[in-house]
Amino acid sequence: MDKLLVVEDDTHHAALLKQELEEVGYKIILASDGNEALQRIKEHTIDLVVLDIRMPGMDGVELLGRILALDRTLPVIIHSAYSNYKDNFLTWAADHYVVKSSDLSALKSKIQETLRQRKQAAL
Repeated sequence: MDKLLVVEDDTHHAALLKQELEEVGYKIILASDGNEALQRIKEHTIDLVVLDIRMPGMDGVELLGRILALDRTLPVIIHSAYSNYKDNFLTWAADHYVVKSSDLSALKSKIQETLRQRKQAAL
């Protein structure tokens, strides 16, 4: 079972992501901010990170840099309500950028695609 770290400060959206992603077979670990996310990465073997951008304290762009400094091979999907961050070259280090929607099919598809590519690359 693939283990995903969902970094989301909105508790309702985090709960929705957890429920929806667990229903399709992923183990979900939640973090509500950047510092908590870094701690979870150190505590667990994470297969993929779903990362919000706008969070109090450390924003998702800074967190992305710190995650990649810890493990450059860890896939990160930015999941943000703000599409304007797509133009920020710092976000280009993420594997994908998915704009938040009530329909999570695009996010689920990118997670599945990214995990499949990672497993194929490991062969």
